[in-house]
Parts: sequence; C-alpha cells; structure tokens
Amino acid sequence: MRLVAPLLVLLVCSTLTNRPPARAQELPALPCGDIGRAETRTTLYFGLDSKMGAISEAQWKTFLAREVTPRFPNGFTVWQADGQWRRADGIIVRERSKVLLLVHEDAPAVRAKLTAVIESYKHAYAQESVLWETARVCAAF
Repeated sequence: MRLVAPLLVLLVCSTLTNRPPARAQELPALPCGDIGRAETRTTLYFGLDSKMGAISEAQWKTFLAREVTPRFPNGFTVWQADGQWRRADGIIVRERSKVLLLVHEDAPAVRAKLTAVIESYKHAYAQESVLWETARVCAAF
C-alpha cells in the first residue's frame, strides 16, 4: 500500500504535465445546431455627453455613416439607453447613451475595425472611454 500511493501521485502528475498548454483563443466549440454558426457579438456603449456639449442625433448619425457603416456594411443594431459610470476623477455621471451591437467573425481585422471605431469616437467627441464587451454566440442570418 505504501508503494501504491507514490505511484498513483506520479501517474496523476505525469498525466497533468503531458497535456498541451491551452491557448487563450482556443475555446470550446459552441453547439449551434443546424441553423446557426459560432460568431462573436460585440456591444459598444457610447456616452452622448461631451466637454463640447451633448452629442446630437444628427452628429450620431453622421458618426455611424462615416465610421461604422464603412467598416461593418453587413449591418448592426443601435438603440438608445440611459447609463451611469464613474469617471477617472471618481465622479459618478449619468447620461444618455447609444448602444451599438454587431455580430461578426472573430478575427484580428475585425478587432482592428472595432478599435478604430472606438478611437474615432473618443477623439471626435472628447470621450474618456467607450465600453466594449464581446461574447461568443450562436447566430443565424
């Protein structure tokens, strides 16, 4: 019995150390069924208050036409929201927001486009941040 325990520990350790390292991009396949396929859903949250004043509906539509549509011509969804967040200086701010939802492939080129949209908005409207969330989803078009 005293010999079995060390052998069991050795067997378990060798099994664990012989596994290939998992990469961050390797996620389990999604069971999307016959009608769907694995995609990525990205949701961006844009505050509509800026140091230059409130961002108007016309300014928002111009931003979509110039920055989002050319990068994501296959489509997206936008809706109005009311948000709250804490600025870097600790002050809690409540403001109207626009939420932009995109369903797309997970690829470096797409992530670069998303980054460009965010940076363009932050620069154009003196924004401290744009919230970006991404999740793997099943989708059918």
